[in-house]
Amino acid sequence: MIALYRCLVYIHLEIRINRAHERKKMIQQIMALTFLLMAKGTLSLGMPNVLLIVSEDNGPELGCYGDPYARTPVLDRLAESGVRFARAFVPYSVCSPSRACFLTGLYPHQNGQLGLATHKFSTYGNIPNLFTLMKSAGYHTGLIGKLHVNPEKDFPVDYRDISGANFGRRNMKEYAESADTFFNGSDEPFFLSINYPDAHFPLHKQQFGLPETPIEPNEVKPLPWVGVDSARLRQFTADYYNCLQRLDDGIGMLIQKLKESGKFNETLIIYIGDHGAQFSRGKCSVYEAGMRVPLMISWQGVIRSGEIRNELVSTLDLLPTLLGIIGAESLLPENLPGRSLEPLLNGLTVPWRQYVFGFTTGAAPRIFHLGYSVRDERYKLIVNPLSDGITKNLSAEAYHTHLNSHYIAGTTMDEIQKAPAHVQTAYRTFLYSPRFELYDLEKDPYEFNNLADRAEYTHIRESLLDALQNWQRKTRDPLSQPQMLSEFAERQLKMRDLSYRKDKGFRWPYLDQFPSWIHR
Repeated sequence: MIALYRCLVYIHLEIRINRAHERKKMIQQIMALTFLLMAKGTLSLGMPNVLLIVSEDNGPELGCYGDPYARTPVLDRLAESGVRFARAFVPYSVCSPSRACFLTGLYPHQNGQLGLATHKFSTYGNIPNLFTLMKSAGYHTGLIGKLHVNPEKDFPVDYRDISGANFGRRNMKEYAESADTFFNGSDEPFFLSINYPDAHFPLHKQQFGLPETPIEPNEVKPLPWVGVDSARLRQFTADYYNCLQRLDDGIGMLIQKLKESGKFNETLIIYIGDHGAQFSRGKCSVYEAGMRVPLMISWQGVIRSGEIRNELVSTLDLLPTLLGIIGAESLLPENLPGRSLEPLLNGLTVPWRQYVFGFTTGAAPRIFHLGYSVRDERYKLIVNPLSDGITKNLSAEAYHTHLNSHYIAGTTMDEIQKAPAHVQTAYRTFLYSPRFELYDLEKDPYEFNNLADRAEYTHIRESLLDALQNWQRKTRDPLSQPQMLSEFAERQLKMRDLSYRKDKGFRWPYLDQFPSWIHR
């Protein structure tokens, strides 16, 4: 379609019409035809292969997003060869719910995956997803790396490899070799989702010789939204960047195998992070550091190269985008909340969404915290429905106390006390979450200064709250109903002892309660 667009433009440039009104009319006809064709099918040139690359626990801390410490030349080149989305978000900043969202195209309360699969949270079952839909469209499907969404039987694939989390051993060559087997295993068009364990905790400075030259603590500063500096945090931050460098090396191996297969030019490549990094005020929260992710899409010679889009986009948009590109719109489930990114990939400026929404339950009972977020171009509102201003946010407390090895890089109280006053206030807000938090992301991108109680911002707070409540009504959010909210919260807090993990027949009650409300 890009080629068609260029062709039409070239035709226009060759037109030599003497009368001005005829020239104007011709231009209008050409542009109308171009827009019509792009709005309808857009990029489809048959059935391209689709390679979906997903990395764990990293936000846009990449060179192509302007990070000063990142060494990510492969991903930087991928961004330059296609379209990079500067403001992309996930609906939930924890692995299982995030993955369920981009696989089903539905919000967590719509698909059911309200927490980690390892804690027996699950989708409602029998929901169309990228694997089943791409298979129906005639694709050979594959999954390398973990799925981490329940029930796994609902996500069948033709090829499966490296199914464990693999957090302890991160041999990038294994992923490349597995992908090579898949690329050369069938002549059908393929859909492959490959999921890398970096940069999930534990963070590794070096694994299997990668990265060849690790970044040292004295070369970095802690992530800016952490707001605190210490030698301890610099060590974790350096190893976070080492994980990203190793990830970049692995993706380089993957793309090389794709080129060797002879299928590179026929392959649409998508790269996303599944949510933000696991430092304080990141993963598990609805702050920007948890919700904002890298997203780039490339297709050699077809998608515009070097394009940067600033629209508010969501990983919910991936499913409708892919089905549109391959010409399988007839397979689209009804009432999906996402929308196709095709016009943005085509370089068009079209009316776009005004808001993006976020949600968290903390992901497991021991770290239960219920929070919502809604943001527009400038402002962001966070709503903590169960807040009383006294009870601790269990998810925030897990970072402060280093609940387990995944939270070991959480900012300690001693470190916080040495930070500037506004950062100390932000951490108090994090630990004792108020009912409302409001941030001016233009002036305060790291969400340190809560404006919710300031009179001059009342109209902004109320406008965003109205947008959030309208979204809850439109998407039939069960937790917008006081009784369902109360029952869900009570059950989560009751199960903080994790006793359910020993019960083979355990099933969360909401999985049977919520669907009747959603579809009523």
